[in-house]
Amino acid sequence: MKPEDIDAVIGILRDAYNRFKEPVVTLVAKKRDPYRVLVSTVLSLRTKDATTLEASNRLFKKAPTVYHLQKLKEEEIEKLIYPVGFYRTKAKNLKKIASIIIEKHNGEVPRRMEELLALPNVGRKTANLVLAKGYGIPAICVDIHVHRISNRLGFISTKTPFETEMKLRELLPKKYWIEYNDLMVPFGQNICTPVSPHCSSCPLYVYCDRVGVTRSR
Repeated sequence: MKPEDIDAVIGILRDAYNRFKEPVVTLVAKKRDPYRVLVSTVLSLRTKDATTLEASNRLFKKAPTVYHLQKLKEEEIEKLIYPVGFYRTKAKNLKKIASIIIEKHNGEVPRRMEELLALPNVGRKTANLVLAKGYGIPAICVDIHVHRISNRLGFISTKTPFETEMKLRELLPKKYWIEYNDLMVPFGQNICTPVSPHCSSCPLYVYCDRVGVTRSR
């Protein structure tokens, strides 16, 4: 895929997106609430979307704001978010995150990358999602789907998610930064799967270099 193909590729991905289930963080982010985006993203790590959504909804009923979250006991948070992966560790981190946001940021989720990365269990993927989906600030969230598909297309050639983010910041028009992750996640879950992707039915086939694909359907 060549850089000049990006407009056509985004258009195709938008059409395909309508056929798939929306990612859980996208659903949560429709309210444009940085707190909810942050919490749901922390819960989503190594957890299936359906489980994340149910856990997020249970937690937000009890803790609709960071102040409510800070008042919950760690054991209460554990019960509310179970069975997300590493629920005990996440409960502990969420409690710490709430305290830091209240004590250091006057109860507002930070809108700067450096401040977000200083929160427990928050990496660049989570921070970029908060910036993009919580605040509408142009940012590129790189997860396994964005990293894999961008390289498989031949749009970039990178080894790590961080390299992918930096390269995409160079090549991807800023107007697409926020939605790029939204489009790639369901496409990667349903069409451009890690093993044996569905190349025979892929609407991006004519643009794809199929880098690293040894077996497909």
